[in-house]
Amino acid sequence: MTLKVGRIEKVSGPLVVAEGMDEANIYDVCKVGDKGLIGEIIEMRGDRASIQVYEETSGIGPGDPVVTTGEPLSVELGPGLLEAIFDGIQRPLDKFLQVSGSNFLVKGISVEPLDRDKRWEFVPSVSEGEAVSAGDVIGTVQETAVIVHKIMIPFGISGTVKSIKAGDFTVKDPIAVISTASGDKEILMMQKWPVRKGRPIHKKLNPIEPMITGQRVIDTFFPVAKGGAAAVPGPFGAGKTVVQHQIAKWGDAEIVVYVGCGERGNEMTDVLNEFPELIDPNTGKSIMNRTVLIANTSNMPVAAREASIYTGITIAEYYRDMGYSVAIMADSTSRWAEALREMSGRLEEMPGDEGYPAYLGSRLAEYYERAGKVVCLGKDERIGTITAIGAVSPAGGDVSEPVTQSTLRIVKVYWGLDAQLAYRRHFPSINWLSSYSLYADRIGNYLDEVVKGNWSNLRTRAMAILQEEANLEEIVRLVGIDALSEKDRLTLEVAKSIREDYLQQNAFHEIDAYSSLNKQFIMMQIILAFQDEAQRALKAGVYLDKILKLPVREKIARSKYISEDEINKISDIKNQLVSEIDKLIEEGGIM
Repeated sequence: MTLKVGRIEKVSGPLVVAEGMDEANIYDVCKVGDKGLIGEIIEMRGDRASIQVYEETSGIGPGDPVVTTGEPLSVELGPGLLEAIFDGIQRPLDKFLQVSGSNFLVKGISVEPLDRDKRWEFVPSVSEGEAVSAGDVIGTVQETAVIVHKIMIPFGISGTVKSIKAGDFTVKDPIAVISTASGDKEILMMQKWPVRKGRPIHKKLNPIEPMITGQRVIDTFFPVAKGGAAAVPGPFGAGKTVVQHQIAKWGDAEIVVYVGCGERGNEMTDVLNEFPELIDPNTGKSIMNRTVLIANTSNMPVAAREASIYTGITIAEYYRDMGYSVAIMADSTSRWAEALREMSGRLEEMPGDEGYPAYLGSRLAEYYERAGKVVCLGKDERIGTITAIGAVSPAGGDVSEPVTQSTLRIVKVYWGLDAQLAYRRHFPSINWLSSYSLYADRIGNYLDEVVKGNWSNLRTRAMAILQEEANLEEIVRLVGIDALSEKDRLTLEVAKSIREDYLQQNAFHEIDAYSSLNKQFIMMQIILAFQDEAQRALKAGVYLDKILKLPVREKIARSKYISEDEINKISDIKNQLVSEIDKLIEEGGIM
């Protein structure tokens, strides 16, 4: 069908209003102006369509043509996604640079998301005559050194395999033919999917397994489940981006989708420079082998920020459907919400809190609800997960603002970053008194079975010490530390050890950047063992000052710098601790 060409009536920044669009539908992709700028219809009133344009709109004006493609905004899914960097509407930035010859986004240039010329070795896993349906894996491609890309039957197709062939193919070459009730269907290695529509699943499961990040404050106190959702709110300079970088680098998700949504260009540059050099501790290969980057920085068209989140989550769902555990980082959803607010204002919609649209909460929920642990479609019933971690950048660190509050009503993990901790150079600056994880109990039970039997008890006891420290500090501010008993002063010292020796972690240190669960358990065990042994000494009449001067305390403080290969050395510290306390008791006597 030849679609009628509309005409631009009004241009307001990234918003274009076109008339004569009665044959178009909501969310159709349009070509705007003589250069064919990419836009998406976000409102229809009669034959007038409001279009958000994902490119710079300077130079277009009333009377210019608008043509609808009749298709929603979609992404191409197939081999070649990993190790790539796309903009918010899935244009590969390296190819864009080659075509445009510019370091900036030149408008009107169209680039195919997936390489049409690169050939991939396809290995079939089904035979001719075999019955297949949506989601079934019919073959594999070795996409990177560590990831096997599974070619699946697209949704809406079921039948029997009429023919299938092995060999080297491009993403546009037919690899199989499926006989269906409506005729033969050719299967390619590539498929398209609309970004605003979640991919179908068989059923959702309850997430109980933790995503191990190697960050002690997260894994021990505020864990996130594989298939869970977490928010990282914090003011400027508190370390949101570094926290997300650390999780992307060291988290045990098999695939990472990192969305830089409206953030500074230098932060995405850091990602591009660091990730290829980082070695995944699980595979021994570059982390880029399992990473997709989506960059929509603050100087790129604002409307594309809104699309970038959906582009990222759709790619994440595609790899989830293969049975992989996927982590998607959105940095930051506040910039995404600002794009919503700008477009809502240009549409002259009734504003909600602080000018954000009334549908802000529902849009955030649509995004985070696409995370989860699921049984994928397909006869082998693969289990895949998407863990969504969103940074929130509230103005002035005010977590009562609408984006943060709407996010906290949805997610189950809150890593609240504290500006005061950041100023004291305590990183990660996650405040242990205001943060929480609703997965903590079920993950604690899981870790009790998998790691050590008393993991939950250690965590509960350490949190109680930190809470007691906060109460004692109130007393110290009022009457001074001399008013405290030696037992309470010991509690303050143990809490300080938990804060400085355990929770504080150097993201740039070769050893301290990552801690395994086993190392975390032993470190926490030794800190709490110091409290037990010190209390034993106090009861025997030893002065607290003598206990605090023991040489073993320095070894406890430096245990974080012991490598994973030499982790038994931490256990040796406990033997030294008991020996030194026994010696003090022998020398000290009763007061």
